[in-house]
Amino acid sequence: MIENILQQRSVRARTRITVKTVLAAGLVALAVLLPQLVHVALGAPGGVRWLPMYLPVLLAGCLLGPAWGLGVGVLSSLCSFALTSLWGAAMPAAARLPYMVVELAVFAAVSGAFSKKIAENAWAAFPAVLLAQVAGRLVFLAVAAVFQSVSSLSAALVWSQIETGLVGLVLQAVVAPLLVIGVRALLRRER
Repeated sequence: MIENILQQRSVRARTRITVKTVLAAGLVALAVLLPQLVHVALGAPGGVRWLPMYLPVLLAGCLLGPAWGLGVGVLSSLCSFALTSLWGAAMPAAARLPYMVVELAVFAAVSGAFSKKIAENAWAAFPAVLLAQVAGRLVFLAVAAVFQSVSSLSAALVWSQIETGLVGLVLQAVVAPLLVIGVRALLRRER
């Protein structure tokens, strides 16, 4: 979406890349910070219930497209793990990290696939987010089922986490598209 709007405004390619890089870095930082805030306020169960890292990744896909969103999805988990490991409390946990990287990559790629449609019609953010959530969670479940014989995450455990996180997914299914619609409206305003 951002790319389309910047092209319509005849913004140079170098500037477009700078804008997208700054936005991507900000969303990665938000994806690292939000879980910390949720864990401080609500404890570890709050993270599983509200899924705070998912919101910035969904925004990245919708706003930046599949490639940049994918980068944000992958980097969010890896940066969070690296930084929180320094403090001795890795988030996500090492056993969950590969699953989280794959799941967030799917979230970003699927929501990003709609970014051009969102540039045309902001309401496309709603199906983009919903489909991304369903695809991401299904991939998480499938990967857990495939690797459950060699991992501490079984399909049953993942399913219970999916059920616990439904509240966060529903909230984000409303909040993420509304934020995208707001950003699009701000960017499309005439000067």
